[in-house]
Amino acid sequence: MRKSHLAYFTLILTIIILGLLSRHINGSPLFIGDILWGLMVYFIVRFMLINQSIKWVSIASLLFCYSIEFSQLYQATWINSIRHTVIGGLILGETFVWGDLLCYTVGVGIGMLVNRWLDKRGSGHPDLS
Repeated sequence: MRKSHLAYFTLILTIIILGLLSRHINGSPLFIGDILWGLMVYFIVRFMLINQSIKWVSIASLLFCYSIEFSQLYQATWINSIRHTVIGGLILGETFVWGDLLCYTVGVGIGMLVNRWLDKRGSGHPDLS
């Protein structure tokens, strides 16, 4: 695994842990988990498509996040049974909320900033934006 892949993989695992913890800490606002979800998606896309530009990865990440959120408007029995499992609920969510779109955008924006910072430090893939 290349150094940049390792950095992104470490970030993904850290974000997953923080996201899970944010759902179990009393008083933690729910939007923190949504921001972390958008951030995690950004770094998963970056990990898989490491040679793409930051702009391309950001657009792909937002499209994925928004698609998942809008899919929550579809309430068929079969998909709701998936959503009611732990992993299904974490990945697909359960209820459409407009504010989640903003949280995902903030998370992806943070991902872009961290990505640029890693590029400047030499830990990430060279900036292709």
